[in-house]
Amino acid sequence: MRVQSRKGDTIGYFSKLFSIPPYMLSFKKVEEELKPGTMVTIPGYESKRYHAQKGETLLTISEKLSIPVDMLYLMNNGNKKQEGSIWSIPSKNRSPLFSGKKEYTSFELERDLRLLLDAYPFIRCQTIGRSVLKKPIYMLTVGSGPKKVHINASFHANEWITSGILMDFIHQYVTAAVFDDDIKGFSARQLMKEVTLYAVPMVDPDGVDLVLEGPPDHPVYGAYALKLNRGSLDFSNWKANIRGVDLNNQFPALWEIEKARKPQQPSPRDYPGSYPLSEPEAAALAAAADQLEFDRVIALHTQGQEIYWGFEGREPRESEAIVRRMEADSGYKAIQYLDSYAGYKDWFIYKHRKAGFTVELGYGVNPLPLSQYDDIYRQSLGIFLACMTM
Repeated sequence: MRVQSRKGDTIGYFSKLFSIPPYMLSFKKVEEELKPGTMVTIPGYESKRYHAQKGETLLTISEKLSIPVDMLYLMNNGNKKQEGSIWSIPSKNRSPLFSGKKEYTSFELERDLRLLLDAYPFIRCQTIGRSVLKKPIYMLTVGSGPKKVHINASFHANEWITSGILMDFIHQYVTAAVFDDDIKGFSARQLMKEVTLYAVPMVDPDGVDLVLEGPPDHPVYGAYALKLNRGSLDFSNWKANIRGVDLNNQFPALWEIEKARKPQQPSPRDYPGSYPLSEPEAAALAAAADQLEFDRVIALHTQGQEIYWGFEGREPRESEAIVRRMEADSGYKAIQYLDSYAGYKDWFIYKHRKAGFTVELGYGVNPLPLSQYDDIYRQSLGIFLACMTM
């Protein structure tokens, strides 16, 4: 919901009027006077129509609905309406803006991002890179705490269900913060003071769209992907980016081992590329981790209901305590070491010596069916919160 500021209004005043922390309304200073006519988004509220009955006044409506009278003035541009007039009144709205339980293409991501950013102005969004086909790779930033936690999704094309899971978590998190609710016993507002969450909902938009929509209308890569897929229009087994490079085999953490034993040319899955970080999507994720100095990372994958948390003995001591909480809260199995290298989690631990986790959501054959979505989301909540609160 948006309201128009008047002479003398400040973010601090709107904060008190709507019982919402100032940082959720604007990044301006609390006491800074707003220019009259400035539109301010009030998250968690919507405008509803109210038909005034005979004899009702602004004051009686305020008393009847327990709404501050100045809130009504603000909502109606200071007009003193007559009997029978249609008023705009504020109403708290906890209804979800969207659901991630769908075939989550890059178009769906763009749509849901617009809804989310329009409703919650305190979420920051930036483009940290672009895919081979120049689609933006978005990163959302929520909160301002000293602990920096990063979560990403859809490194692999046919694991697109992870994008919906992550977007739904962000939506639940910010909604809980606006209404000062808890998530599984943790105060969302307090978490925002303690944690800065950096989320990349879709690492491989080209690959996801290929799996869900088929070959792109592109003079090179449409035919190229079809050729790599042996002429089949069924791309459900495709894990790579549009150039046939597996993005989670792209990182300089014993990459040469994977290079020697994986496909030696572009393929729907497992090809590590001709050199580390050759692909723009992988390079963007590595640059973000280096520049922002994340404290912990989670890479969401499917499937197996497992959490991988070690690499070559370089993981910090705190990793085990965190993963044991993840394990207890999700029912997933924690596995310290795996005969696998060159993944994002591997590289983060190898280079930064900080806690990193690869989480294999759900169980079955990729792409996982949406019938598993609700169970996966419930399990993932404990994993996200353990990483943010431990």
